[in-house]
Amino acid sequence: MKIMSHSNSEISNITTPETPPQQDDDDRQLFFVTSYSDFDKLAHGPRGTEAKHSVHVYRFYPADGQLVLLNVQGDAKTVMNPAFSRYHPRLNVVYTCTEDCEDNGKIFAYKISPDGALEQLGEPVDAGGTSTCYLTIDRAQKNLLAVNYWNSTLVVIPLDYESGALAGPVKSVYDPKGGQQMVACVKTSGGVNHSLNDESTIAVRQADPHSHALVLDPYVGRVAFVPDLGKDLIREFYYDASKGAIEMEMNVMPSGLCTGKPDGPRYFEFHPKYNVAYVVNELSSTIAVFEVDRQLLKEIHAASQAGEDMTRFKGRSTLRLVQSISTLPSAFPTTMNTCGRICVHKSGRFVIVSNRGHQSITVYRVKQKGPKKGELLTVGHYHTRGETPRHFQFDHSGQYLLVANQDTDSITIFNFNLSSGELKYSGNEYRVPSPNFVCCCPSYQDDDSDEIEEEQAAPVFSSNVSACSDNSESEESTMHVREGDKNQLTLQEQLAQARLEIEELKRLLAAKV
Repeated sequence: MKIMSHSNSEISNITTPETPPQQDDDDRQLFFVTSYSDFDKLAHGPRGTEAKHSVHVYRFYPADGQLVLLNVQGDAKTVMNPAFSRYHPRLNVVYTCTEDCEDNGKIFAYKISPDGALEQLGEPVDAGGTSTCYLTIDRAQKNLLAVNYWNSTLVVIPLDYESGALAGPVKSVYDPKGGQQMVACVKTSGGVNHSLNDESTIAVRQADPHSHALVLDPYVGRVAFVPDLGKDLIREFYYDASKGAIEMEMNVMPSGLCTGKPDGPRYFEFHPKYNVAYVVNELSSTIAVFEVDRQLLKEIHAASQAGEDMTRFKGRSTLRLVQSISTLPSAFPTTMNTCGRICVHKSGRFVIVSNRGHQSITVYRVKQKGPKKGELLTVGHYHTRGETPRHFQFDHSGQYLLVANQDTDSITIFNFNLSSGELKYSGNEYRVPSPNFVCCCPSYQDDDSDEIEEEQAAPVFSSNVSACSDNSESEESTMHVREGDKNQLTLQEQLAQARLEIEELKRLLAAKV
């Protein structure tokens, strides 16, 4: 096992592997990794090491799945608890937001260079709420939408189209609480530890709404889906793209089977090919599979374009629950686990979720045919070789999975079998204090950019479903995808899968000899 140690963000006891392999110019990948630096400011209770520097930048080598550290940055007090990141779909810019239950979060924008250097673009912007936990870029790439977990507010911040810089303060705020005060108090004032999953803790966690993500529909970018962990709901909002504002709550939908037990929806993901979406329920350790009414989404878009009264869509949901499936082995108690991230593999063939407590990644195969197309079958549960896998991320090819084990200060890399969905430990492991997010940042060239017009761009399906840059991860927002990039990505996928199949055939032949 090769381990590189970055204890407390100070490089020490580095085991230097063989000279890294040469990297093809078409596969330049950096990973922007963030860490918790002040546990007292959090709703939950990490058990790892507080980071002295909260940002690490690595170069990734897909030939053998190794990382090489390029940069350590982020003063622990200035960039405190960055916990979610979003890579721009066209520019070499990464955004990250800070998690703080007591004071409003901050959103930072950095220009990231191929050598890992980070240039902060302007001053950070106030997130307009506490414990900021999610960022989305709209299809026109003119606005950044942010979610504040603690007080549940949803905000919109303008972006400079040319540079990707934050172009001003919050211009729109939506409060699902309707301005009401919070019932629960923060951890340092006698509140509960949100890492726990016992009955009394859940009762306090669900005393208030807690928005946890915001995903724009990938067809027309007009409906924002927001999992509310505090109220076991998926909220559907109308997003006015021309104004850059969340205008109206159209509908609410239970996030699970309504068994009377808490679900705690955390993240929402679309399938890249089917009219299907997935919700991971943090508290019940389940995935809810929803059929998506694409026709209704088109009607909403047409009405928006025509300037019609959008209130006629109130009470009409674009979702219908079709399946609920556990993320855990049947005998494992759900009170000992909370779910972390969910993502759909870029191939559309697999769904992956992390279990914090069971310390595992669960992989599901997506049904490809028949009336249950898009529903899930469990492939297996794979130990993450660490504790509390808060986040994970695929590399650009989709054949490596990087897992952030928050409470054991490590990032572990696994090989992902593109045919079977099975995970295998690569032997590569890296010491990072309290890692909470792994953001893939492929380098864009100057000639990569295309002009995008919001109203003329054809609806595409790219919300949080690609393997990297996310949904999650990084998870992608709903936005234009260049056709040339899509074709190149398909060739890379095919080549990666062919290599894996050749290796599997060699293994089988060797076993017969």
